[in-house]
Amino acid sequence: MLGVAGAGVELRGLTTETLVSVVRRASKEQLRALATHPELRHVFLDEVFRRMADHFVPEKAAYVSMVVSWRFSGGVGEGGFDRFQTVIEEGCCVSAPDLGREPDTTITIAVEDFFRIATGNAAVTALFVTGRVRVKGEYTPALRLVSYFDIPKPADA
Repeated sequence: MLGVAGAGVELRGLTTETLVSVVRRASKEQLRALATHPELRHVFLDEVFRRMADHFVPEKAAYVSMVVSWRFSGGVGEGGFDRFQTVIEEGCCVSAPDLGREPDTTITIAVEDFFRIATGNAAVTALFVTGRVRVKGEYTPALRLVSYFDIPKPADA
């Protein structure tokens, strides 16, 4: 939206380090506003999932084969959820809104919490213990998922 508005900023043009910094510096209210905005929510989710393959470390998931379905509350999809899938197999990671695969694990999480986890600004185990991350299916893949990615440090760290 910033690019369309002529602000000269395109989300795709930001480095992942800058994106991580933006999320780290954002307040809970700012992340919630992003998560509830009807257009920005989808733009940001699409961008995070697009970048997953770039930061996937195949060596860390050498013998992993898993399908994770993501459910984000407050969405416009079926049952009030936005949905994505991440497939890790044969040393590759692919994510998209629907890959048509049967999930091993389904993770339900608030969008703002996902943004924080995906950028290394929150620990999945802490959110899991407090009930902010719900898992249906196999728990171990859900807890290990973050370890298969090299999440860059903030540009201003």
